Amino acid sequence: MEEGDEKVKRVITYGTFDLLHYGHINLLRRAKEYGDYLIVALSTDQFNWNEKQKKCYFDYEKRKTLLEAIRYVDLVIPEENWEQKKTDVHEYHVDTFVMGDDWEGKFDFLKEEGVEVVYLSRTPEISSTQIKNDLKR
Repeated sequence: MEEGDEKVKRVITYGTFDLLHYGHINLLRRAKEYGDYLIVALSTDQFNWNEKQKKCYFDYEKRKTLLEAIRYVDLVIPEENWEQKKTDVHEYHVDTFVMGDDWEGKFDFLKEEGVEVVYLSRTPEISSTQIKNDLKR
């Protein structure tokens, strides 16, 4: 995927993106600013439940459809395990790996794969957990 002589800069981020909110949109917009092509690795329902003990409100296909409708997102792929990040950055020719700063330092090992690793600050006043807690009240 070359445009003229310019190399397309590819960015990847990972997440569950359940109960999509403006904090997610903010993260995706800012991630896209690091390149031309944004890949979102979306946690599958099985991965969320088995590895993260997280139950989603929306199933994988619905979350995928929502993400694909966002103009910053170019491709959505399934995240099925913790280990795939290393293979994904090579398979998708990723230049920059972006995550929220609540993961600060956890993915620095990807720098050894030749990838820039960026941790973005979260949108302070919003999170899916916050929404769930507010709705319970």
